[in-house]
Amino acid sequence: MPQYGFYFDSSRCTGCKTCELACKDYKDLGPGIALRVVYDYEGGEFKASGSAYSQNVFSYHVSKACNHCELPACSAGCPSGAISKDDNGLVYIDPETCIGARNCVSACPYSTPKFDEEAKKGVKCDGCRLRVEAGLKPICVEACPLRVLEFDTIDSLRAKYGDTASIAPLADPSKTKPNLVVKMAPAAKPAGDSTGFVANPTEVQ
Repeated sequence: MPQYGFYFDSSRCTGCKTCELACKDYKDLGPGIALRVVYDYEGGEFKASGSAYSQNVFSYHVSKACNHCELPACSAGCPSGAISKDDNGLVYIDPETCIGARNCVSACPYSTPKFDEEAKKGVKCDGCRLRVEAGLKPICVEACPLRVLEFDTIDSLRAKYGDTASIAPLADPSKTKPNLVVKMAPAAKPAGDSTGFVANPTEVQ
């Protein structure tokens, strides 16, 4: 069974959020749910030294959806067994089996699953699994105007780009072994960084 995953180039992402909006449109999501979100991560300060100032200010963007982890915490925490991997390694929720326990929401260190208050069900990025089965790319990948996202088998992505998956403000990749590869922007910080902050918290909740 192949394992598919995402590549994200943080050195080219402008934070336009086209990927996020394309996903919402394709999945017909309401205003309270986004399955792909874009973090604006910022930090640093200006320091006075006599009559001069120095600075270490930084800012970059991180586009995040489900990472279809090798050890998906959402699946491990689901009491009804509604979350599983398909033949392409994509983690998805079976709405018929989901009982709305919300364990997946609290278990995922990436805050990927959401709770649909209207349907009383968990929802999450499934990698556009039906598109993938039809030979297409996930809608977020096709929509990105700067092509900062790629989707392929994780082995192919790692062979092309390496195996870095650690970038702030995302969680430590050792916890769930995400099928994600990241190209770090020059300003980017590793997961666990405490020198920056998410500048758009309301957008990514």
